[in-house]
Amino acid sequence: MNTIRLSGAIFLLASFLSVNSEASQKIVTFSPEASLRDGISGLEKLGCKVLKHLPLINAVVADFPEKTMDPEIMSCPQVCAVEEDRVINWIEEAPAAADLASVDAALARIKAGEDKGLIPPFPAEPKAELNPKEIPWGVKRVNSAAAWQRTSGRGVKVGIIDTGVDYNHADLKPNYAGGYNAVEPAKPPLDDNGHGTHVAGIVGAVLDGSGLAGVAPQASLYAVKVLTAQGSGAYSAIIDGIQWAVSNDMNVVNMSLGAPQGSEAMRKAVEAAYKAGVTLVMAAGNDSGPVNYPAKYPQAIAVSASDSADKIASFSSRGPEIVVIAPGVAINSTYMGGGYKALSGTSMAAPHVAGLAALAVASGARTPAEVRGALTGAAVGIGLSVTEQGAGLVDASKLVR
Repeated sequence: MNTIRLSGAIFLLASFLSVNSEASQKIVTFSPEASLRDGISGLEKLGCKVLKHLPLINAVVADFPEKTMDPEIMSCPQVCAVEEDRVINWIEEAPAAADLASVDAALARIKAGEDKGLIPPFPAEPKAELNPKEIPWGVKRVNSAAAWQRTSGRGVKVGIIDTGVDYNHADLKPNYAGGYNAVEPAKPPLDDNGHGTHVAGIVGAVLDGSGLAGVAPQASLYAVKVLTAQGSGAYSAIIDGIQWAVSNDMNVVNMSLGAPQGSEAMRKAVEAAYKAGVTLVMAAGNDSGPVNYPAKYPQAIAVSASDSADKIASFSSRGPEIVVIAPGVAINSTYMGGGYKALSGTSMAAPHVAGLAALAVASGARTPAEVRGALTGAAVGIGLSVTEQGAGLVDASKLVR
């Protein structure tokens, strides 16, 4: 295998867009006992226009007159929290990466006895009836083909909370089951960036003898578009996407997006989704520093990124919140327009784990806690610190036993 060079790989380190200090759009949360109707009635006395309801967290997004101050909003009887509905860039293109270790080189080191006791062997080649070229190295590294003898994720609903999905792609169309556009609700959730389509392919591209396959190639894929073509989005759009996932009974959601700062409203949305039974798999971040939000929240399964030599990717965020590690360097997957592209980032590591979570659900894990337990129980340490790898790299064959 030739060494892969990456050009324009997507990193998900969030950089804040300029926000108008006089911006009037707010997320207003009401007390648990208050009804949305009563809460809205109080806000309308301030001359606001309600733009969106967020019943998952008993909140609304509202546009207020320019001079309205937060204390005025807080004075409304049912209001318990107010925050700016910030718009930021959640995914960012990075400079071309240096040459990366190939899978063949890593395998040769293992066969030669190097790293003995640290790096578990790569799984065996897929069965003869499978096309080895259809199995990307990351899907192979987590031993997905061994799990397919038991389940491929059929019947499991996975929401891709991202830039949308190119659901016309030949490798995604058979598994696409619907979706929602939180950015422009009247429009379909079609990807206009590429990031979401790449993520979707890692989770569940179909196994059909051509193109490439995802970790859970029979899972049902749902596009939840919360980001624009530029990768930007409001906090409220992401909360709306989580809300849609809960309302439509997603088993698993993948969120390959992140920011250095959290949001009280988003924290409540993550907590509510977890309580509702949604397994939340999230990219840790690409700033080589602490785990980003929302992956930092304890309900999330935060995923760091490894390379083909089972080392942590230099860009990967790390910290005590990491649950598992997954392949995230030079990952080939589907791309908008019907093509394929190799990208790097914890954006690519997380969907490997979302696919594994789908296999766990198909194997009987019923709650987010059970899915987390199945993933960590099937993980193997690869010689990194706990803050880098969490429980380690998941072996799908152990996941479905």
